[in-house]
Amino acid sequence: MSRKMKNKVINNLQIERIAAEGKCVAHYEGKVVFVNNVAPGDVVDVRVTRGKNSFMEGEAIVFHELSKERVDPFCSHFGTCGGCKWQHINYELQKSYKRQQVIDQFTRIAKVDTPEVLPIIGSNKTQYYRNKLDFTFSNNRWLTREEINSGETFEKNALGFHIPKMFDKIIDIEHCYLQGGLSNEIRNKLRDFALKESLSFYDIRNQNGLLRNLIIRTTSIGETMVIVQFGEDNPNQIELVMQFLKHNFPSITSLLYIINLKKNETYHDLEVNTYQGKDYIEEEMEDLKFRIGPKSFYQTNSEQAYELYKVAREFAELTGEEIVYDLYTGTGTIANFVAKRAKSVIGIEYVEAAIEDAKLNSKVNGLDNTSFFAGDMKDILNDEFLNNHPKPDVIITDPPRAGMHEDVVNMLLRLEAPKIVYVSCNPATQARDLALLAEKYKIDIIQPVDMFPQTYHVENVVRLTLKS
Repeated sequence: MSRKMKNKVINNLQIERIAAEGKCVAHYEGKVVFVNNVAPGDVVDVRVTRGKNSFMEGEAIVFHELSKERVDPFCSHFGTCGGCKWQHINYELQKSYKRQQVIDQFTRIAKVDTPEVLPIIGSNKTQYYRNKLDFTFSNNRWLTREEINSGETFEKNALGFHIPKMFDKIIDIEHCYLQGGLSNEIRNKLRDFALKESLSFYDIRNQNGLLRNLIIRTTSIGETMVIVQFGEDNPNQIELVMQFLKHNFPSITSLLYIINLKKNETYHDLEVNTYQGKDYIEEEMEDLKFRIGPKSFYQTNSEQAYELYKVAREFAELTGEEIVYDLYTGTGTIANFVAKRAKSVIGIEYVEAAIEDAKLNSKVNGLDNTSFFAGDMKDILNDEFLNNHPKPDVIITDPPRAGMHEDVVNMLLRLEAPKIVYVSCNPATQARDLALLAEKYKIDIIQPVDMFPQTYHVENVVRLTLKS
């Protein structure tokens, strides 16, 4: 099947709808065809790139008709960069398909009785909504087909994003519409300075080069954190770069750097050096302040995080008398957000540094009814822990994309808390977990929240109540 169909061109294919992970769906001779970078309503010729017995994947090579739902992409990097893949689809339709994604996952995977999924809570900002971006330095810039065919010589160093499915190719970003503030100016000026000074950009294949990674974090109250990762321990050149940032961007609140000689860009096990300013930035939500360190997790859309947490708090229906467990608490954002409406909140998280941030955030906000514990959820939430702590009236759980470990789900079934509020960034794994929890719980309400406009990602909040 795959050899026979590969490179076959299917003419005048009608694109029908958007499916999981943002791919669009059409049908040909009774088989599903998945196509990227098209919109429902397009009529296209598709070259098959992969064929199986039940489905095919392909790329659009000729557009005969364009969908009425299309809008003009606003970014010059659209189609090459791996982000913002839905720029060509109007935002109302994006929201509709995200809500439908939740419905489809619950129907296909959870297979339990559910109430009607509420209308999705959209984002007021559809551009410049992220508070954190990671850019990669590379000496292997992605060249377009036109650039290659021109025969001209182009700069090979780049500062930008990885090309999808190509770990060693970086697209040089001129303007990114994901993050506002100083982000674009800092990136472009630092790249130009590095080129002027002939500083080496990282070679990911040979694992060498001075400039490796640039991380920019911002907050809604105007604070900015800049972290530069260096792939070489060269004090003179590091000083040159940091002095440039210090003098050209005096409003940077937290200017940090890391020397990373490892084979990957992760830095949670590395020392972070404070060059100037504080070693953290602050965010505000209602009357709370949150300190965000270089290794802290914080929802990357601050305004929508507030909407998401309000939904979780509303679903918890707190009266001030409840014991709340906040599982996968991270830096304690949800725990601290609900603490004033609960008797006490217990937060559990795998990352020890995050737990220290959570404790600090409680202290900063004068909250004395929270307690936090670090450890693997499936190991720490055991009989000994439960014997030493009161049973929960409400459990709020916000696991990573992989969902909850089955041992954690089983423990929740044993705990029999009257209410569970499940916050998820992946409706598929959420639906899987809900199918297991259905042994003792029923779903009351389902609320999707759009945290990431121009992408297929969707957050979803579900409240479950114990069956009588």
